[in-house]
Amino acid sequence: MILITGATGKTGYEVAKSLAELSIPFKALIRNETKESQITELGGQAIIGSIEDKELLNQALEGTNKALLLLPNSEQQLSLEKQFVDAAVKAEVKHVVKMSSMEALPEATRTIPRMHVDSEDYIKESGLSWTMIKPNFFMQNLLGSGKTIKEQGKIFFPFENGTTAMMDVRDIGLFIAKVLSDEGHENQNYEITGPELLSFHQVAEKFSLVLGKKINYINVPMDAYKTTLSQFVTNEWHLDAVIDLFEDIAEGGLDYTTTTFTDLTGKPPCSLEKFIEEHLFVYKD
Repeated sequence: MILITGATGKTGYEVAKSLAELSIPFKALIRNETKESQITELGGQAIIGSIEDKELLNQALEGTNKALLLLPNSEQQLSLEKQFVDAAVKAEVKHVVKMSSMEALPEATRTIPRMHVDSEDYIKESGLSWTMIKPNFFMQNLLGSGKTIKEQGKIFFPFENGTTAMMDVRDIGLFIAKVLSDEGHENQNYEITGPELLSFHQVAEKFSLVLGKKINYINVPMDAYKTTLSQFVTNEWHLDAVIDLFEDIAEGGLDYTTTTFTDLTGKPPCSLEKFIEEHLFVYKD
């Protein structure tokens, strides 16, 4: 049996959908009771409660041989992931798959990557078999630009000339589901990317091509972008951590692609052009 966390979030739900499509039984620990049907409609078993509840976590892990550790970024993330690992060891889980990031390198100093590294180290030291899934910038992050693309023909980000091989979370979900459902992925780091390394000027060109009108990328100074973002991200720790990651992109920290997704799944990752075409309802009136 597979236990997944984060199953009602964007990436976790795609994992759940892919497991269902692969006819792999799973259960999901979810906090929000109103989202239980999202899991049960896929054929999964929903366990309602918080990962902070140690007793419930122990119950959820009973009879589990593989588990997905996918938690939202927060100040408590590292301590919660350590708690999860301890419970997995106690429950004799064989294999933990952790959602990490490409920026999580041993020398990382930025807040979220450093936290991922520390969590990865804790998992490796636990004696559990492990797999680290390391994607980069999500294409879904561009959905928030729908309004400015429609009304102004502009995309606003603070990335300067930084590049990233952004990835569709649907592909990330499929990849994780394959790792969870297949054998032979123990003790592996998997960096996964989309097919193209693009600057955000090139991202704007892709939008122009698909939408049939000129879309411009407007680089916003990081401080100004942070001020705008603070209207939507009110937690100061989270705001600082996001800006930290954005600075990494602006400085060229995600400037390569991998073939890992295709090597494992046998299919190419979604291109940005295809993603835009599939989300025209967001970008066109």
